[in-house]
Amino acid sequence: MDLEAFHAENAPTETDETFQLENKYTLDVAVSGTVMAKVGSMVAYTGDLSFTGKASAEGGITGIIKEAATGEGTPVMSVEGDGHAYLADQQKKVQILSLDEGESITVNGEDILAFESDLSYEISTIDSLAGSFAGGLTNVYLEGPGYVAITTHGDPLVLSPPVSTDPSATVAWSGTSPSVEVNKNLSDMVGQESGERFQMNFSGGDGFVVVQPYEELA
Repeated sequence: MDLEAFHAENAPTETDETFQLENKYTLDVAVSGTVMAKVGSMVAYTGDLSFTGKASAEGGITGIIKEAATGEGTPVMSVEGDGHAYLADQQKKVQILSLDEGESITVNGEDILAFESDLSYEISTIDSLAGSFAGGLTNVYLEGPGYVAITTHGDPLVLSPPVSTDPSATVAWSGTSPSVEVNKNLSDMVGQESGERFQMNFSGGDGFVVVQPYEELA
């Protein structure tokens, strides 16, 4: 392939959409105002954009952290201005979701890539998982209307409750809430502090649970 063909085949797609996939791993966000994105996810940008973070107690830029009552948070940054921000996260696949008015989804904090600033959002933790993951499992609750971009290692599997999942492989859920239990079938195995010792049980409702073929926090 010559240089001109390579350039043409891999150039960004012109679109009026706020969130657009350039490929399976890269999100193109058309910023006109403010968009929230995961800290460290920017790989390139065009136009006049600024990326605002907040210094952590340990030093360095960790992003604007919206805190829950526990004081835990997920690092996100504010992308402001006019232009295009190209976002990616460790070559994970990007999934774009559109939330209507009143629709909501809860996403594992590791798997948030970006969301429109008009969305209502809250950070929370599942403290009962603190024995498996430092600080518990941090989640982001988002309510529409607006676009959300999440990431998955490989292709996601979307299941309907009732279903039990490994917390390390659980990406998101909507219309249902989990309870956490010790997986008694694995409680006597070596490595009892692994994520597989715990399970998230989803029951009831008409919602769904998103899992990935990868244990992210194990």
